[in-house]
Amino acid sequence: MRDALVPIAALLESPALNLGARILLTLPFWTSGIAKLLDLDGALAEAAHFGLEPAWVTVVATLIVQLGGSAALITGRFAWLGAGALGVFTALATLIAHPFWTAADPMLRFHERNTFLEHVGLIGGLVLAAILTHRKGRS
Repeated sequence: MRDALVPIAALLESPALNLGARILLTLPFWTSGIAKLLDLDGALAEAAHFGLEPAWVTVVATLIVQLGGSAALITGRFAWLGAGALGVFTALATLIAHPFWTAADPMLRFHERNTFLEHVGLIGGLVLAAILTHRKGRS
């Protein structure tokens, strides 16, 4: 049984898998940041829709966190800071955008609750990424 686990252990030690996992973990953030850059009017409208004024400040801060946090985690430079920033951002955005407890319609409440919990799971993944990069001795 132990010999069967050797290839798995080697895969888990692989720098390529490590990088790939960090890219995938940050995928929702950097793709959202790129989309916001390509559609600034839409990003401003989204911020205003959620009552986040001034919208331009919200968009700039969001872009810094989404793109900067992703870059930090992917490159491993201040990965703990990038993961932390993305985690806090996700917690705040989830509370603002997916308040399932306020939905009167049971189907909407079900959908929003699932989305909320998926985001909580993403936060857990970011915490693990911060822990693991810290243990590896990265900055």
